Amino acid sequence: MSKDTLTITDNRTGRNYEIPIQNGTIRSTDLRQIKISEDDFGLMGYDPAFMNTASCQSKITFVDGEKGVLRYRGYPIEELAEKSTYLETAYLILYGELPTEAELKQWAHNITFHTIIHENIKKFIDGFHYDAHPMGMLVSTVAALSTFYPDARSIFDPESQRKQTYRLIGKMPTLAAFVYRHSRGMPYAYPDNDLSYTGNFLNMLFKMTEVKYRPDPILEHALDVLFILHADHEQNCGTNAMRSVGSSHVDCYSAVAAAAAALYGPLHGGANEEVLRMLREIGSKNRVPEFIKKVKAGEGLLMGFGHRVYKNYDPRAKIIKQVADRVFEVTGRNPLLDIALELERIALEDDYFIKRKLYPNVDFYSGIIYEAMGFPVEMFPVLFAIPRTSGWIAQWQEMLSDPEQKIARPRQIYLGPEKRVYAAMEQRRSA
Repeated sequence: MSKDTLTITDNRTGRNYEIPIQNGTIRSTDLRQIKISEDDFGLMGYDPAFMNTASCQSKITFVDGEKGVLRYRGYPIEELAEKSTYLETAYLILYGELPTEAELKQWAHNITFHTIIHENIKKFIDGFHYDAHPMGMLVSTVAALSTFYPDARSIFDPESQRKQTYRLIGKMPTLAAFVYRHSRGMPYAYPDNDLSYTGNFLNMLFKMTEVKYRPDPILEHALDVLFILHADHEQNCGTNAMRSVGSSHVDCYSAVAAAAAALYGPLHGGANEEVLRMLREIGSKNRVPEFIKKVKAGEGLLMGFGHRVYKNYDPRAKIIKQVADRVFEVTGRNPLLDIALELERIALEDDYFIKRKLYPNVDFYSGIIYEAMGFPVEMFPVLFAIPRTSGWIAQWQEMLSDPEQKIARPRQIYLGPEKRVYAAMEQRRSA
């Protein structure tokens, strides 16, 4: 008997089954052979929210939640945040290797060349109400791009894939900046191709009457690091949406719009906004012990702590905490930081949180930094979507090249009524 198998005994029938184990997993379809009778459908796994089900094989991002490890293509996130740039990291995520100097120069040129958007897209954005949520505008506008680039429907054409990659990564900051300025009633600021990826984004956000906008190098670098940290993160809700929608072979703009829509939710891209609300609710450093007491009594939620994957300190949170100190040297110290530091100190010393493995996650400090840089809270998920675009595209391309992937269609367990007889109107009861 092979050691790389799982022996299952069905106590209903007394039969034994040998299920192959590969890469620490069994295939759910192998369970179908376990039946009570020949007309039985066979055994299925039931796993709400994919708590212990792998939907794909991937070579892009590795996360070890128990040890607090995050790597892109094998490179530790700490090294990338310290030594790399966002565009360099995006190249790594998409193509599997760090670029040479010549490759990076050509890559940056191709992205920069596609930062300009069609004038009709401006008109599309202008159609939104003045108080429309920036993320709602972004999701809609990204979806609309598919009508501007019909060649994107050639999803298996390598040249088309490359072109859409340049367009999406290049235009996402432009769209984000335009929806921000529309929500503020400000005229649009066009891309400046002399600036870096993040420097240009800051230019389009905050340029006023100056002829040439010069971003603060510390804020420019901080945003670049934040973009690196958010570039990809395994099969999260948004990435799962990207793969699921993409599995229908729709164009990449529609699939990215679906991923961005998933990111819109407060449990995903809006989580750092909830952290800020919590810190404001606490109000002062002196009220932190009282708030902790309420959380332990079940009377409140500790936002920014704990993670679906990480059961240790989120490695991104450590990096962001270091970035925060440099940002506040430029912007001035955000008063919420003192509350956050005290909250972290008390929580990390309390057995209640230690036993539950509740450590600060990436959202705990990122919102404080974004607010200090001048971003309103409704822009936070938009800031998440810009860097995550490279990860979404990489996951989309990997999914398309995987011969085992088919259109996504999870099974269900039907618990409704059996076959019923249609009731005439006079025989029906009110529900």
